[in-house]
Amino acid sequence: MILVTGGAGYIGSHCALRLIEEGKDIIIFDSLELGHIETVEALRSVAKGTRVEFVQGDLKVLSDISSVFERYDVDAVIHFAAYSQVAESMKDPEKYYINNVYGTLNLLSAMRSAGVDRIVFSSTAATYGEPEYVPIDEKHPQVPINPYGSSKLMVERIMDDYSRAYGLRSVRLRYFNVVGADADGRIGEWHVPETHLVPNVLKSVLVPGGVFSMFGTDYDTRDGTCVRDYIDVRDLIEAHVLALRYLDAGGETDYFNLGTNDGSTVREVFSECENVVGSKIDVKECARRPGDPAVLIADNQKAKKILGWDPKHTLKDSVETAWGWERSMHP
Repeated sequence: MILVTGGAGYIGSHCALRLIEEGKDIIIFDSLELGHIETVEALRSVAKGTRVEFVQGDLKVLSDISSVFERYDVDAVIHFAAYSQVAESMKDPEKYYINNVYGTLNLLSAMRSAGVDRIVFSSTAATYGEPEYVPIDEKHPQVPINPYGSSKLMVERIMDDYSRAYGLRSVRLRYFNVVGADADGRIGEWHVPETHLVPNVLKSVLVPGGVFSMFGTDYDTRDGTCVRDYIDVRDLIEAHVLALRYLDAGGETDYFNLGTNDGSTVREVFSECENVVGSKIDVKECARRPGDPAVLIADNQKAKKILGWDPKHTLKDSVETAWGWERSMHP
């Protein structure tokens, strides 16, 4: 069985869905602090002949995660469970270090005790910090500028040490900006509060009197707004499946950027949302937020070469699935 930590959350649930569709038996481990039991039920409803076990627990409690390995025959782990709000991490770094780092140490300890030696880890482009050049490749210096990025980088370094000392092999996947939802509307992006660009643009259409706030229109970019690399969640999850196959085939510990090698400005994303919605969207232009780099774009050639990954979905594809999901959440 494959253990998916954080499998009731946005990206973890899409990975769980993909594994179910492949006929894999899975265990979803989630505290439900940020995930949703409705998401687990949606995943169970599509499982035909496969096991979908759910364990509510907290990685900060060693016995919670150890008991999973005692009860189930776990082959490998895909680890999504984490706090991920940059602004919150600046205000309360202790929360992030305890949850993201200590929680992962407990997971790795439980894996070692059970003899499980493969893990795919949800890392982030935030480990790079302010870009020295773009597109950003895996050789770019990792100098995070917030506790969230620092907590993920600490885990990456721990995984290097565990690989050398204990033979616990890992693949770390450094995400850029994830967008989109399941094409059939079974699951999607469900954050409270929502901080991501596309769902916030779309929510502003569905909420009476809603106005989208656009932060920063005076950057040195082609239209004055930030440029980001938006990767469809379905393409992102395909990379996790390929990473697990890579480890299953004996692949060594490694790390990969997940992005499209291209970027879209906030205005371009906003325009694509208007196209998909089919109407003008009210917008309020606001001052920059502190710490937002002008341009973040991934160099994804390493993942393409070693994992055989090939992202296929366009920004339009992603916005269309996100719009379908948001409408289902606001009937």
